[in-house]
Amino acid sequence: MAQDQDNFRDSIGTINEEGKRAWVFPKKPSGKFYEYRKYVSYFLLAFLFAAPFIKINGNQFLMFNVLERRFNIFGFPFWPQDFHLFVISMIIGVIFVALFTVAFGRIFCGWMCPQTIFMEMVFRRIEYWIDGDRGAQIKLDRQAWDAEKIRKRVLKWFIFFVISFLIANIFLAYLIGSDRLIRYITDGPWEHVSTIVSLLIFTAVFYFVFAWFREQVCIIACPYGRMQGVLLDNKSIVVAYDHKRGEAENGRKKWRKNEDREALGYGDCIDCFQCVNVCPTGIDIRNGTQLECVNCTACIDECDTIMEKVNLPKGLIRYASEDEITKKEKFKFTPRLKGYSAVLIILIGVLVGMMFLRNDLEANILRLPGQLYEHKEGNIISNVYTYKLVNKTTKPVEDVSFRLLSHKGTVKLVRNENFEVPAQDLAEGTLFIEIDNAAIKSDKEKVKVGVYSGDELVETTLCSFMAPRSYK
Repeated sequence: MAQDQDNFRDSIGTINEEGKRAWVFPKKPSGKFYEYRKYVSYFLLAFLFAAPFIKINGNQFLMFNVLERRFNIFGFPFWPQDFHLFVISMIIGVIFVALFTVAFGRIFCGWMCPQTIFMEMVFRRIEYWIDGDRGAQIKLDRQAWDAEKIRKRVLKWFIFFVISFLIANIFLAYLIGSDRLIRYITDGPWEHVSTIVSLLIFTAVFYFVFAWFREQVCIIACPYGRMQGVLLDNKSIVVAYDHKRGEAENGRKKWRKNEDREALGYGDCIDCFQCVNVCPTGIDIRNGTQLECVNCTACIDECDTIMEKVNLPKGLIRYASEDEITKKEKFKFTPRLKGYSAVLIILIGVLVGMMFLRNDLEANILRLPGQLYEHKEGNIISNVYTYKLVNKTTKPVEDVSFRLLSHKGTVKLVRNENFEVPAQDLAEGTLFIEIDNAAIKSDKEKVKVGVYSGDELVETTLCSFMAPRSYK
């Protein structure tokens, strides 16, 4: 045991001594925390499946259309012109996760991560239903390929594939939009071959992750496990084994009825290995905080059940910090947490302020590259521009026109009539700005142009105006 405690960090729990994959067969968890996790997981699953189909002011609640660079977050549309807002939102998300990691360890992984939720609350529960609990799964794995094993394997793999296909469809709804996905489904697969190929690729990826790669996503692929090693300290609340109580003076010892363990100097840990058997990543929590631990609380529930059976106090494994176990110090709001919280509040304030300042119609007017000014009759100086208007709303902007606000002059469209900017679309074109030479004070001036919908000013923008140097 001492040798195991010294060497447990030499390899990960899913690799055996020969360097091959050690398949994890966790015992089916049960207990208070597991019930709480089920409620949280089912709520988040319902949210995940419903979010692409929820509309707010005509905008999809969540959408991440990377190809067209259009994102909807909580019903707010973000266009390429709003990329700075999207970046701030992502930074806020990272700081938020970092804050909770410093305070509560890898709690996100155990309670909210989609990988954990799908693996433990969907695929693993199907596996328990078909293959049975830990002992039955190990027996089935070693069993020859007879009719029973083939039947169970084919049934399980088929259900896994169907669920993976469903997840892939939901994932696609987040990428291209639910309306487009529904249209593709009603049109039939042969009308959109490239889409069905992409869908099958996503299905294969999800099937590979949940049917074979499994807990190795958390151990090997996910960078968050490495990140927690940097963020955690002795004051972080994690799923921890109380080694002071569990080991005492003489270490662990198997349970014997009517034995005075305290008098003999043995700790409360009866070395039953149930915390190891129930762990979905195959680690021994008694070795301390480890990269593989996702704070799923399965070991807490299992240990509490064992402690209750042998009439010992619960909480041998619990949510606690290292300082709480060794120094009996309660959780404190440390200067480090205060610093993260201050940064988070400032960023949220900046984002909210920028959201209020953001216009529903964004205008960009740029001088046509390579074109100089034109000197017209009546001492009028003319510059040619291209304009781009982006409508971020779900309603068209009608009767659009331009007016010069900073100088005495006119704005003339190449098309000699007002126009409309379609909903969630853009309008482009060419215009001329003509200014009386008496109003020009330099060879390069900033002019302010107003964009109107009817008589309502909806946006203003600045552009440069070039004139002869003699007009300074």
